[in-house]
Amino acid sequence: MNRHTPPRGQQGGTLLGFVLGLLVGLGVALAVAIYVTKAPVPLMDRGVQRPVTPEAIEAERLRNWNPNAHLSTQPAAPPAPAAPAAPAADESRPPAEDPIGQLIEQRANPAPTGATAGAAPPLVDPFIYFVQVGAFRNAPEAEAQRAKLAMLGFEVSVSEREQAGQPVFRVRIGPFDRRLDAELMEQRVLGNGFETALVRVQR
Repeated sequence: MNRHTPPRGQQGGTLLGFVLGLLVGLGVALAVAIYVTKAPVPLMDRGVQRPVTPEAIEAERLRNWNPNAHLSTQPAAPPAPAAPAAPAADESRPPAEDPIGQLIEQRANPAPTGATAGAAPPLVDPFIYFVQVGAFRNAPEAEAQRAKLAMLGFEVSVSEREQAGQPVFRVRIGPFDRRLDAELMEQRVLGNGFETALVRVQR
């Protein structure tokens, strides 16, 4: 049985149609590709540098603008004038008076007065002085107080005297011929935390 063979003209038309369809398809594909490359693609267009617009330039200028920048360009305040130096001490002026030192010096060395100052001897204090550091009803307490003071370097004595019919044991430092010496010793004892009393006795 013989197969049916299409005529040669029909074969040529089919091949031509196939080629034309292929060309049309390529053209459409090319047009689509060009359109896609020109259109911005989401998440893929970040690396493409866009043209700089005036709005972008203004936004960049405002972002870097510092409203306080002009403050730093103001001239620094002039330094405060230096305080005038204290005048040097005038060596010709007498030193400042020390009333306490003068009082001690006057008591230690009383200045003679009057016409007979050179001949008259200094007056003798009619009293002698003690620094009393406690009075106790029994001897052991007085001896304990004396021992405390002796450990601190004070020369202390304990004397007994009857008062209101009862014996009293007095702890004393002295005697001192001058009141000033007794007062200085009293200050030393007070500085060590003891209570004191200045006692004077007629010579």
